[in-house]
Amino acid sequence: MSYEINEIGKNVIDLQIRALKKLKNSINESFTETVKAMLKCKSKVILCGVGKSGIIASKISATLSSVGTPSFTISASDCSHGDLGRISKKDVLVLISYSGNTTELKNIIKYAKLNKIILIGIVSNKDSILYKSSNIKLYVPEVMESGFGIVPTSSTTIQLSIGDALSIALMEKRGFGKLDFKKFHPSGNLGNKLKTAGDLMFTKNRIPFVNENQLMRKALKIINQKRLGFLVVVNNNGLTTGVFTDGDLKRLIQKKRKFENIKIKSLMTKNPYSVEENFLASDILHQMNKKKITNVCVYKKGNVKKTIGVIHIHTLLKELT
Repeated sequence: MSYEINEIGKNVIDLQIRALKKLKNSINESFTETVKAMLKCKSKVILCGVGKSGIIASKISATLSSVGTPSFTISASDCSHGDLGRISKKDVLVLISYSGNTTELKNIIKYAKLNKIILIGIVSNKDSILYKSSNIKLYVPEVMESGFGIVPTSSTTIQLSIGDALSIALMEKRGFGKLDFKKFHPSGNLGNKLKTAGDLMFTKNRIPFVNENQLMRKALKIINQKRLGFLVVVNNNGLTTGVFTDGDLKRLIQKKRKFENIKIKSLMTKNPYSVEENFLASDILHQMNKKKITNVCVYKKGNVKKTIGVIHIHTLLKELT
């Protein structure tokens, strides 16, 4: 029995793989036109579908909004009872229907035509009302469904996939980057992965600054007070010239060298590894492990020598693991 059940599952997936291959081969100029129309949109991209296509519309809309294209969905049935007023002439309207002849969409199509609202039809029937009425006809191929060939499975998969393709194309064409993505995803695992140096750094009085002309015996008092295991060495202009770490101190002790009355600039590590405040925390942790260091200095873009914060590896491990 297990074998038979597994085979059913595999057959469903095989049908969807074939459907996606057909979809890939169908991508043409209408896909480009759709992306361009959404890029030019000065208001919202509104999506609507009926039944399973309505659920797909909600997912596509959510993805669009999360990557920089403001969007929402409307109910096809509610549109006949007042919700057509939610659609403005500046919006782009996307209707999703496998058959393209769904009764609930007819009033929406008529409203879009009357008000000259850009209508994009994601549809699989070229003889349908939706296909013929759309300003941009985003044709997705007819595919074989699972379950006696009638259960919406392969068709919803390709609708979902074309929505994802549109979302990512728009994201890239808008230049929507990781930091933009971070603004819309401040919490959860995604939020943690997208935290930056600026989110996690110690600032102001927490930074273990010491002047480069300070004698080591006084510098050691500061390293003990700050408890971060290193010092940020600066010149009289407040610019970072180096760092001094617990590791440096241990090596001096092992050499049995008398250093209490030596200026720290003679013993510091010059040109320390520093990161810009928008550098991703995950990338910083990778570099720290690679370089075998436990602290980094943080600077504002364009001013590498001006330390505005410091990060300890324990903070990164706590936030990212």
